[in-house]
Amino acid sequence: MALDAKELDRLLEQAFNEGTRLYQERGFQRRVGFGSRPALVSVDLANAWTRPGNPFTCDQEKMDGEIIPGMQKLLRTFRAHKLPVVHVTTAYEITDRNASFTDMGLWHDKIPVDVVNLKDRDLWAIDSRIAPVEGEYTLLKKRASAFHGTELAGILRAAGVDTILVTGVTACACVRTTICDGLADGFRTIAVKECIGDRVPGAVAWNLFDIDAKFADVHTVDECVEKIAALAG
Repeated sequence: MALDAKELDRLLEQAFNEGTRLYQERGFQRRVGFGSRPALVSVDLANAWTRPGNPFTCDQEKMDGEIIPGMQKLLRTFRAHKLPVVHVTTAYEITDRNASFTDMGLWHDKIPVDVVNLKDRDLWAIDSRIAPVEGEYTLLKKRASAFHGTELAGILRAAGVDTILVTGVTACACVRTTICDGLADGFRTIAVKECIGDRVPGAVAWNLFDIDAKFADVHTVDECVEKIAALAG
Protein backbone atom coordinates (compact mmCIF):
# COMPACT_ATOMS: atom_id res chain seq x y z
CA MET A 1 0.00 0.00 0.00
CA ALA A 2 1.44 3.36 -1.05
CA LEU A 3 2.22 5.88 1.67
CA ASP A 4 -0.20 8.83 1.70
CA ALA A 5 2.08 11.80 2.34
CA LYS A 6 -0.79 14.10 3.30
CA GLU A 7 -2.11 11.59 5.82
CA LEU A 8 1.39 11.20 7.24
CA ASP A 9 1.65 14.97 7.68
CA ARG A 10 -1.74 14.98 9.43
CA LEU A 11 -0.64 12.27 11.86
CA LEU A 12 2.68 14.01 12.47
CA GLU A 13 0.88 17.26 13.24
CA GLN A 14 -1.17 15.47 15.89
CA ALA A 15 1.98 14.04 17.44
CA PHE A 16 3.77 17.38 17.31
CA ASN A 17 0.90 19.13 19.07
CA GLU A 18 1.63 16.95 22.07
CA GLY A 19 5.35 17.53 21.62
CA THR A 20 4.74 21.27 21.57
CA ARG A 21 3.02 21.07 24.95
CA LEU A 22 6.00 19.20 26.43
CA TYR A 23 8.55 21.62 24.95
CA GLN A 24 6.71 24.70 26.14
CA GLU A 25 6.41 23.31 29.66
CA ARG A 26 10.20 22.97 29.70
CA GLY A 27 10.91 26.45 28.37
CA PHE A 28 11.60 25.59 24.74
CA GLN A 29 9.97 27.17 21.69
CA ARG A 30 10.76 30.73 22.75
CA ARG A 31 10.60 33.41 20.04
CA VAL A 32 13.77 34.87 18.57
CA GLY A 33 11.70 37.42 16.63
CA PHE A 34 12.46 39.74 13.73
CA GLY A 35 15.13 42.39 14.01
CA SER A 36 15.18 45.63 12.05
CA ARG A 37 16.87 44.57 8.78
CA PRO A 38 16.06 41.17 7.24
CA ALA A 39 17.66 39.33 4.35
CA LEU A 40 16.29 36.43 2.32
CA VAL A 41 18.60 33.39 2.11
CA SER A 42 17.28 30.89 -0.45
CA VAL A 43 19.08 27.54 -0.24
CA ASP A 44 19.55 25.22 -3.24
CA LEU A 45 16.48 26.20 -5.22
CA ALA A 46 18.49 25.35 -8.32
CA ASN A 47 17.41 23.09 -11.17
CA ALA A 48 19.03 19.91 -9.81
CA TRP A 49 16.66 20.21 -6.83
CA THR A 50 13.62 21.96 -8.27
CA ARG A 51 13.19 20.07 -11.55
CA PRO A 52 12.52 16.34 -12.18
CA GLY A 53 15.08 13.77 -13.28
CA ASN A 54 17.98 14.32 -10.86
CA PRO A 55 19.08 12.35 -7.78
CA PHE A 56 18.51 15.55 -5.77
CA THR A 57 15.00 16.24 -7.14
CA CYS A 58 12.57 17.19 -4.37
CA ASP A 59 8.80 16.74 -4.00
CA GLN A 60 7.53 18.21 -7.27
CA GLU A 61 3.96 18.77 -6.12
CA LYS A 62 5.12 20.92 -3.22
CA MET A 63 7.83 22.56 -5.33
CA ASP A 64 5.45 23.71 -8.07
CA GLY A 65 2.41 24.32 -5.89
CA GLU A 66 3.91 25.91 -2.76
CA ILE A 67 7.65 26.57 -2.75
CA ILE A 68 8.05 28.41 -6.06
CA PRO A 69 4.85 30.50 -5.68
CA GLY A 70 5.81 31.31 -2.09
CA MET A 71 9.30 32.32 -3.16
CA GLN A 72 7.88 34.54 -5.91
CA LYS A 73 5.76 36.34 -3.32
CA LEU A 74 8.72 36.76 -0.95
CA LEU A 75 10.96 38.00 -3.74
CA ARG A 76 8.42 40.62 -4.79
CA THR A 77 8.32 41.88 -1.21
CA PHE A 78 12.10 41.93 -0.69
CA ARG A 79 12.65 43.62 -4.04
CA ALA A 80 9.95 46.21 -3.42
CA HIS A 81 11.61 47.20 -0.15
CA LYS A 82 15.17 46.90 -1.53
CA LEU A 83 16.24 44.32 1.04
CA PRO A 84 19.16 41.88 0.54
CA VAL A 85 18.55 38.58 -1.26
CA VAL A 86 21.10 35.75 -1.40
CA HIS A 87 20.51 32.78 -3.69
CA VAL A 88 22.56 29.76 -2.63
CA THR A 89 23.51 26.82 -4.84
CA THR A 90 25.93 23.89 -4.76
CA ALA A 91 28.38 22.54 -7.36
CA TYR A 92 31.82 20.96 -7.58
CA GLU A 93 34.82 21.44 -9.83
CA ILE A 94 36.56 18.09 -9.22
CA THR A 95 33.88 15.38 -9.39
CA ASP A 96 36.11 12.35 -9.98
CA ARG A 97 35.40 10.18 -6.93
CA ASN A 98 38.78 8.50 -7.31
CA ALA A 99 40.74 11.77 -7.34
CA SER A 100 43.27 12.19 -4.54
CA PHE A 101 42.08 15.79 -4.08
CA THR A 102 38.60 17.16 -4.62
CA ASP A 103 36.39 20.03 -3.48
CA MET A 104 33.75 17.42 -2.62
CA GLY A 105 35.74 16.48 0.48
CA LEU A 106 34.22 13.27 1.85
CA TRP A 107 30.58 14.15 1.20
CA HIS A 108 30.51 12.06 -1.98
CA ASP A 109 31.03 8.99 0.22
CA LYS A 110 27.49 9.55 1.54
CA ILE A 111 25.49 11.25 -1.22
CA PRO A 112 25.89 11.69 -5.01
CA VAL A 113 27.21 15.25 -5.01
CA ASP A 114 29.46 14.25 -7.93
CA VAL A 115 26.48 14.61 -10.29
CA VAL A 116 26.44 18.40 -9.77
CA ASN A 117 29.48 19.38 -11.81
CA LEU A 118 30.41 23.05 -12.10
CA LYS A 119 30.65 22.58 -15.88
CA ASP A 120 26.94 21.69 -16.04
CA ARG A 121 25.74 25.19 -15.32
CA ASP A 122 22.09 24.40 -15.98
CA LEU A 123 22.08 21.91 -13.09
CA TRP A 124 23.22 24.36 -10.44
CA ALA A 125 21.62 27.49 -11.93
CA ILE A 126 18.83 28.97 -9.84
CA ASP A 127 15.39 27.95 -11.13
CA SER A 128 14.33 30.44 -13.82
CA ARG A 129 10.97 30.99 -12.10
CA ILE A 130 12.80 32.66 -9.19
CA ALA A 131 15.95 33.74 -11.01
CA PRO A 132 18.20 36.38 -9.41
CA VAL A 133 17.88 39.95 -10.64
CA GLU A 134 20.50 42.68 -10.69
CA GLY A 135 21.62 43.54 -7.17
CA GLU A 136 21.07 40.02 -5.77
CA TYR A 137 23.92 37.68 -4.93
CA THR A 138 24.39 34.04 -5.92
CA LEU A 139 26.57 32.14 -3.45
CA LEU A 140 28.22 28.84 -4.36
CA LYS A 141 28.67 26.48 -1.41
CA LYS A 142 30.38 23.11 -1.06
CA ARG A 143 28.86 21.79 2.16
CA ALA A 144 25.35 21.54 3.60
CA SER A 145 25.30 24.87 5.45
CA ALA A 146 25.33 28.09 3.44
CA PHE A 147 27.57 29.52 6.18
CA HIS A 148 30.20 26.76 6.34
CA GLY A 149 33.39 27.97 4.66
CA THR A 150 31.63 30.79 2.79
CA GLU A 151 31.47 34.57 2.86
CA LEU A 152 27.77 34.64 3.79
CA ALA A 153 28.03 35.94 7.36
CA GLY A 154 30.47 38.66 6.30
CA ILE A 155 28.39 40.04 3.45
CA LEU A 156 25.23 39.99 5.59
CA ARG A 157 26.91 41.89 8.43
CA ALA A 158 28.38 44.40 5.98
CA ALA A 159 24.83 45.09 4.79
CA GLY A 160 23.61 45.62 8.36
CA VAL A 161 21.47 42.46 8.34
CA ASP A 162 20.32 41.13 11.71
CA THR A 163 17.60 38.69 10.58
CA ILE A 164 17.60 35.93 7.95
CA LEU A 165 14.51 34.40 6.38
CA VAL A 166 15.61 30.96 5.21
CA THR A 167 13.89 29.05 2.42
CA GLY A 168 14.80 26.16 0.14
CA VAL A 169 15.74 22.49 0.26
CA THR A 170 16.25 20.20 1.92
CA ALA A 171 14.58 20.65 5.29
CA CYS A 172 16.64 17.90 6.91
CA ALA A 173 20.04 18.99 5.61
CA CYS A 174 21.03 22.23 3.88
CA VAL A 175 18.14 24.34 5.18
CA ARG A 176 18.44 23.02 8.71
CA THR A 177 22.21 23.43 8.95
CA THR A 178 22.00 26.94 7.47
CA ILE A 179 19.47 27.89 10.12
CA CYS A 180 21.53 26.37 12.93
CA ASP A 181 24.72 28.11 11.78
CA GLY A 182 22.85 31.37 11.21
CA LEU A 183 21.63 31.41 14.80
CA ALA A 184 25.09 30.42 16.05
CA ASP A 185 26.57 33.34 14.10
CA GLY A 186 24.23 35.79 15.81
CA PHE A 187 21.45 36.26 13.25
CA ARG A 188 17.77 36.11 14.12
CA THR A 189 16.49 33.10 12.21
CA ILE A 190 13.09 32.74 10.52
CA ALA A 191 12.07 29.57 8.65
CA VAL A 192 9.44 30.24 5.98
CA LYS A 193 6.98 27.35 6.24
CA GLU A 194 5.63 26.97 2.70
CA CYS A 195 9.01 27.62 1.08
CA ILE A 196 10.92 24.68 2.59
CA GLY A 197 10.88 21.25 0.98
CA ASP A 198 12.49 17.81 0.92
CA ARG A 199 12.46 14.51 -0.93
CA VAL A 200 11.08 12.26 1.80
CA PRO A 201 7.47 12.34 3.12
CA GLY A 202 7.30 13.71 6.66
CA ALA A 203 10.77 15.24 6.60
CA VAL A 204 9.53 18.81 6.31
CA ALA A 205 6.93 18.49 9.07
CA TRP A 206 9.37 16.90 11.51
CA ASN A 207 12.19 19.34 10.84
CA LEU A 208 10.02 22.45 11.01
CA PHE A 209 8.60 21.25 14.32
CA ASP A 210 12.07 20.66 15.75
CA ILE A 211 13.54 23.85 14.26
CA ASP A 212 10.70 25.89 15.74
CA ALA A 213 11.43 24.38 19.15
CA LYS A 214 15.17 25.02 19.11
CA PHE A 215 16.70 27.06 16.28
CA ALA A 216 14.28 29.45 14.52
CA ASP A 217 10.79 30.86 14.44
CA VAL A 218 8.60 29.19 11.79
CA HIS A 219 6.32 31.65 9.99
CA THR A 220 4.08 31.47 6.94
CA VAL A 221 4.83 33.43 3.79
CA ASP A 222 1.97 35.81 4.51
CA GLU A 223 3.19 36.44 8.05
CA CYS A 224 6.67 37.20 6.73
CA VAL A 225 5.36 39.56 4.05
CA GLU A 226 3.24 41.39 6.61
CA LYS A 227 6.15 41.72 9.03
CA ILE A 228 8.55 43.01 6.36
CA ALA A 229 6.01 45.57 5.19
CA ALA A 230 5.59 46.76 8.79
CA LEU A 231 9.37 47.04 9.28
CA ALA A 232 9.74 48.99 6.04
CA GLY A 233 6.78 51.22 6.80
